[in-house]
This record gives sequence, C-alpha cells and structure tokens, in this order.
Amino acid sequence: MLGTHKNILVLFFILLLTVSIQSEENPYIFIDTNAQKMVEVLTADADLFETNREEYENKIKIIFEPMIDFRRVSASVMGKKYYLIATPEQRSNFVNIFKDSLLDTYAETLAQWGDSKISTNFPDKLPEDEVLNIEVKQILDTGTSKYPISYKLRKSSEGWKIVNIIINGVNLGLTFRNQFQALAKSHDENIEATLENWVSDAGDAGIK
Repeated sequence: MLGTHKNILVLFFILLLTVSIQSEENPYIFIDTNAQKMVEVLTADADLFETNREEYENKIKIIFEPMIDFRRVSASVMGKKYYLIATPEQRSNFVNIFKDSLLDTYAETLAQWGDSKISTNFPDKLPEDEVLNIEVKQILDTGTSKYPISYKLRKSSEGWKIVNIIINGVNLGLTFRNQFQALAKSHDENIEATLENWVSDAGDAGIK
C-alpha cells in the first residue's frame, strides 16, 4: 500500500512538472492556465474584496506578477524621452512604483468582473521556436456581455512574459504612456515629481 501511494505521489509531481514546462514553452497554455487561476479567485474569493481587500489583491498579485516583464513595460510607459532623462535609480524606482500601482488597479478591476469566464483562442499551429513576440487572444464573458482581451508577449531567458494588454480595444500600455507624458509635462518634466505622483489608471476599459 505504501509503495502504491509513493508511486502515485511520483506520478503527481511528474504531471505538475510537465504542466509547468508546457506552460513555460507554450504562450497559449501560459496565459490560459494563469487566467483560469484568476477566475478561481474571482469565484471562490469574491467576498474577500469587501472583507479583506489586501488579502484578495495578494491572491491576484501572486498569479499576475510573475507573468509581466515589468522592467520592459515600465520603460515603455516612460517613453524614450523621459527614460533617457531619468537616472538609473529613477528608472529602477519606477519599475517598483509602476508594478504596485498596476497590480492594485488590475486586482480592483478583476473584482468588478464577478463570476466571469475566460476562454483562450488556441491556434491550430504553435509558433516556431525562433519567434520572440506573439499575441494571445481571449474572450471575457461576464454573463451579460463578451469582451476581447489581447496579450502581447515577448520571450525572454525566463520564458514568455506579458509586455502589453489590450482590453476591449483599450491599449493599456499606450494609455499609461499618455498618462505618464501628461503627468511629466504638468510637473515641468521633473522626473522625481512625476514618479511621486504616479497612479496607474486604466478606468474600467469599457467593461461593465
């Protein structure tokens, strides 16, 4: 009996390892697997957003944070002009500032989606190994409406990472970049003041 349990345990870990490897190598599985994890949080822990918001947001962040290339995304949000003006320390600080604000915004947005379902569009043919950029499309079904979600991914030494998200036609990367530029201009292009006053705001991306 003990031997049987041990064999089952070994098979279980092999299965987990296989799924993990497939997820890292296949951008569609990578996005879909994590999207379904977030759906589980939305349905199983919906009340947490009202009773313990910090715990709810942490559940979302644990899933979402490893999926994004925050260094690349934050540089894109700053834009070439302000990225070159900023010091290395300011660039590094903005990575952390942007990460916290984006994750807070995303977790709050997810809470409004309720018992939603997300389906991933799997292609008939997987991309070639040398492909570094890819788009993964999903449909968010809120029960009353359906909205398209598009993830732009780039392959790095750590596997596939999200570099931009388009929700219902709203390009979050471009939206945040426009916000950064407007904020920088309002502070006379003072990077330090811009960073101190930065808040990610994508609204509800037209999702009701």
